[in-house]
Amino acid sequence: MHYKTFGQTGIRVSTLGYGALRLPTLEDETCDFEKSLPLLRRGIDLGINFIDTAYDYLEGTSEVAVGRAIRGYDRESLFISTKIPVHEKEDGKPHVWRAKFEECLRRLDTPYIDFMMFHNLKWREFTDYIAPPGMALDEIRRACSEGLVKHICFSSHDTPENIIRLVDTGEFAGMLVQYNFLYQHNAPAIARAAQKGLGVSIMGPVGGGRLAIPTRFFSDEKDLSEMKPFELAFRFVWGNPNVTTAFSGMSDWAQIEQNVAAAEQETEIREDERQKINRLAEEYNKLAELYCTGCGYCLPCPNGILISEVFRYINWHRVWGLTAEAKKAYANLTGEEVWTPWLGKIKGLNASVCVQCGECEPKCPQNLSIVEQLQEAETVLG
Repeated sequence: MHYKTFGQTGIRVSTLGYGALRLPTLEDETCDFEKSLPLLRRGIDLGINFIDTAYDYLEGTSEVAVGRAIRGYDRESLFISTKIPVHEKEDGKPHVWRAKFEECLRRLDTPYIDFMMFHNLKWREFTDYIAPPGMALDEIRRACSEGLVKHICFSSHDTPENIIRLVDTGEFAGMLVQYNFLYQHNAPAIARAAQKGLGVSIMGPVGGGRLAIPTRFFSDEKDLSEMKPFELAFRFVWGNPNVTTAFSGMSDWAQIEQNVAAAEQETEIREDERQKINRLAEEYNKLAELYCTGCGYCLPCPNGILISEVFRYINWHRVWGLTAEAKKAYANLTGEEVWTPWLGKIKGLNASVCVQCGECEPKCPQNLSIVEQLQEAETVLG
């Protein structure tokens, strides 16, 4: 495993981090501890020392899983980031933020948080609900003075310009943003963060698993076709010198083993490879029109549609040309539990039951036209 220093913190973290959003779950969408704890511990045993979770992940049970998994390990050798959202004025009130923070400590069963993040932070939320005197920023600073928080960070789906604004406040030691070879929009923000001494962690290095499926995407480039897509995706992210860590949400043993193996190689990507990747990305930039990271913020759908999976399959058709595979997978979304090699067991419905209520769209950090794309999916794949 390779390690890099996280910004100016002096902390050496593994370049492959464990994202704890996609741990195995039970039918009620809470964490399946029996399956998840061995996975987390396997990652730690293979050298991963950086784990990311959040207050809202898996109904709060992701934090519990991480806390249980790290018992018995040297706490000072592991680095935990968790996230609390502040999307309304009420969220930014110090007593509200503090209550959630203390719940994080309790769930994680830890005396301190290494990297405490504002979750999915937008510039307007920072200026209106966090930074004013007496609001959440003052409270998190107090937690730092008490030794309960080591470093203040943020995650964001805001525009690159607004992420740069957040970086330039000088308030943060690190950030977590999206970046992969099909979604390079945040490259300027990543460069600015590194320039300002922030550690940079990446979500979605393999596009929520979408770049990890076997495809003929690289078949026209002989130098790239010999490489597995997920390996190339990781190499692209790690090849950016401004990136510290790439978090991967690993939900089965095979994903852990293959991702760790890729991290142990982690050879820098050649410039000619980068140019070919960028040409391919441009050729397939229509993916940006319907880019879904699989974050799950749009869920639950009141009608039971597994929206992120529907989008996965329409991407297979539109971008990768895997129409037959997409139709087969789409047909399996019947409400019965099915197994997939990318997420394990899933359960939900396809877009045929969409009533166009629109409840999902305000929740989407990518501002996707979800209802329109669900209709397209049903037309093409149904």
